[in-house]
Amino acid sequence: FSFLQERLRYLLVLLLWLHGTDSFYVPGVAPINFHRNDPVEIKAVKLTSSRTQLPYEYYSLPFCQPTKITYKAENLGEVLRGDRIVNTPFQVSMNVEKKCEVLCNFPNKPVTLTVDQSKLIAERIREDYYVHLIADNLPVATRLEFYSNREEEEKKKEKDVQFEHGYRLGFMDGNKFYLHNHLSFILYYHREDVEENQEPTYRVVRFEVIPQSIKLEDLKADEKGVCTLPEATGSAPQEVDPSKENQMLFTYSVHWEESDIKWASRWDTYLTMSDVQIHWFSIINSVVVVFFLSGILSMIIIRTLRKDIANYNKEDDIEDTMEESGWKLVHGDVFRPPQYPMILSSLLGSGIQLFCMILIVIFVAMLGMLSPSSRGALMTTACFLFMFMGVFGGFFAGRLYRTLKGHRWKKGAFCTATLYPGVVFGICFVLNCFIWGKHSSGAVPFPTMVALLCMWFGISLPLVYLGYYFGFRKQPYDNPVRTNQIPRQIPEQRWYMNKFVGILMAGILPFGAMFIELFFIFSAIWENQFYYLFGFLFLVFIILVVSCSQISIVMVYFQLCAEDYRWWWRTFLVSGGSAFYVLIYAIFYFVNKLDIVEFIPSLLYFGYTALMVLSFWLLTGTIGFYAAYMFVRKIYAAVKID
Repeated sequence: FSFLQERLRYLLVLLLWLHGTDSFYVPGVAPINFHRNDPVEIKAVKLTSSRTQLPYEYYSLPFCQPTKITYKAENLGEVLRGDRIVNTPFQVSMNVEKKCEVLCNFPNKPVTLTVDQSKLIAERIREDYYVHLIADNLPVATRLEFYSNREEEEKKKEKDVQFEHGYRLGFMDGNKFYLHNHLSFILYYHREDVEENQEPTYRVVRFEVIPQSIKLEDLKADEKGVCTLPEATGSAPQEVDPSKENQMLFTYSVHWEESDIKWASRWDTYLTMSDVQIHWFSIINSVVVVFFLSGILSMIIIRTLRKDIANYNKEDDIEDTMEESGWKLVHGDVFRPPQYPMILSSLLGSGIQLFCMILIVIFVAMLGMLSPSSRGALMTTACFLFMFMGVFGGFFAGRLYRTLKGHRWKKGAFCTATLYPGVVFGICFVLNCFIWGKHSSGAVPFPTMVALLCMWFGISLPLVYLGYYFGFRKQPYDNPVRTNQIPRQIPEQRWYMNKFVGILMAGILPFGAMFIELFFIFSAIWENQFYYLFGFLFLVFIILVVSCSQISIVMVYFQLCAEDYRWWWRTFLVSGGSAFYVLIYAIFYFVNKLDIVEFIPSLLYFGYTALMVLSFWLLTGTIGFYAAYMFVRKIYAAVKID
């Protein structure tokens, strides 16, 4: 019992440390200091909708344009995410208020939208699009205030505040469309400490917007381009009629407020959007369940094995043992090479590549180096790491291929370097064609695609060959028992030894340990949330590795006890059983959480889900396979074979 207490104490210390790490934050960029009247540039990122999953660039809609449009040079991750960061005509100066100003067609000429433009805006409003802007690299957020389910007396006092990323393009009322044509920006600054005689410097720490829809007649603008906002109660919203031309004014106002928030913690508002309590509860729940189950499994396996080995090693009753059933009987066949050893070793090589990449990415992100402020950094890092981890993938695949009596190492290396990446590239290319057809900014541009191909064939392929060459030349894994000339006959198996039943049984424990984290990851991908709880994710990843290994060992033990020695492929398939549950969960999430109705968004969802499930199956299958292989070598090394 004291041992268990000690374990739990260690666990709590680790959890507290991890909780510290997800709020600890290394800024992605150096802070910019502004003096009063300095221009603060407002840029547009993209338009997004969780209903269509297709991002569009800002000027795909007829918004006001500056005299010269300049796009920011972007990294690989930003391009793949569909960000197209561009300048806007908003004139904002540090700590300078603006009551209401006309944005374009200065001073007070209304903007006329053609029928086609009106149709497009109405369609985007119906599809629930949000507009994303940034000021000093901070994304804009809309404040949502609501009363929580507290006692009646407290309700009057306290509102719960939550933030929504971006602002809604417009809203619908019945069959009418209304556009948010007036934006009230609220920027918060933090005054920095300076010497007495120096000019005060400010840093932007929060960027909020209140979007409003105000009819052209109610926005009175004069010759200077200054407008007056109507009283809140008496104004009518600006309708967009898709069947005719529409006239409107685009206006904005700027309000500055001082804030106590330090620059380093300015992202906290955006990151505390999801409930951390749920995380804590789920993580502790998973940890307890997994440790409890793993304790039981380990005890059962170790006790049974000890008994088995003791029985098998008793000199005097060898004759009895010969007639017994059990895993010792298949010692002459257990290391017999499986069918298609090249494909098996290639898939395991890709699994190792994925495992190394995910481990490093989560660890680096946990230290705060891939925070959301460095846009696209996570994606870029993952892509490059996958390429460079080809060395390890190739090495492990080459060594295993040699162990399985393979001879054509060049073909094996090519297979390892192209099998999994080829499937991924193929699916992405097909999906990309559909996104291109929709003219979305989510489509990967042709030059980027060529660059990715060059990385694949210029970095990944040579590195896989290098690793494979050394792996193939290295001493193969030494198997403790010799393989017989004639394969042994496999007795008829019980129904529960079926592959599919094995997959269902083996997938439950690893999936149960991580499914709440999966919910947050899905929300980040499909509902444009920020995901930053990498401390939790690292812990979940470790739990996943432990549970996959244990389940795989138990499954292979039962299989060998049933005198079925064909465990190579089966272990790989069965250990990846949790991927099947991830697929089921993805379908459940699609039906219950997302209201995607059109064909192309659904195709995108299931295309990317298929990639996630495939990668997850490779990852968990590889972890399980290596755990089982080590286990099998250990137990056969422990018994005396005549």
